[in-house]
Amino acid sequence: MTLTPALQQTVDDFHAMEEQDRLQLLLEFADELPALPPRYAEHPDLLERVAECQSPVFLFVEVDERVHVHATAPEEAPTTRGFASILAHGLEGASVEQALDVPSDFPRLLGLDRVVSPLRLRGMAGMLGRIQRQLRAKGSPL
Repeated sequence: MTLTPALQQTVDDFHAMEEQDRLQLLLEFADELPALPPRYAEHPDLLERVAECQSPVFLFVEVDERVHVHATAPEEAPTTRGFASILAHGLEGASVEQALDVPSDFPRLLGLDRVVSPLRLRGMAGMLGRIQRQLRAKGSPL
């Protein structure tokens, strides 16, 4: 298993808490989802919808020398926003290789299985899968 340092820190933070407190930490991440840059906020057609999520989640990945994940999720869907925030923060600045090495079962590593529905965990896995698919489609920068 290979995680970016930021994702590993997030996993460690979740496991340092009692299981019943992990949902609160997820909700705190929801408040930290970065706003979309204006170039995407003004052109939502550039974002890809994550169909695996119950809530309307959209994302776009940029690659220069590093990975930059931009995502949006409704405020009334805090768990979904939390998952998007974890991925946006956890992959920010990673190399393409590091981002592609994140295992598809990453959502389960957070230890939220008994406090978040399997459907929501699949939504986060869907976000990660789409991020990795976009990275593969873009290839490495020249």
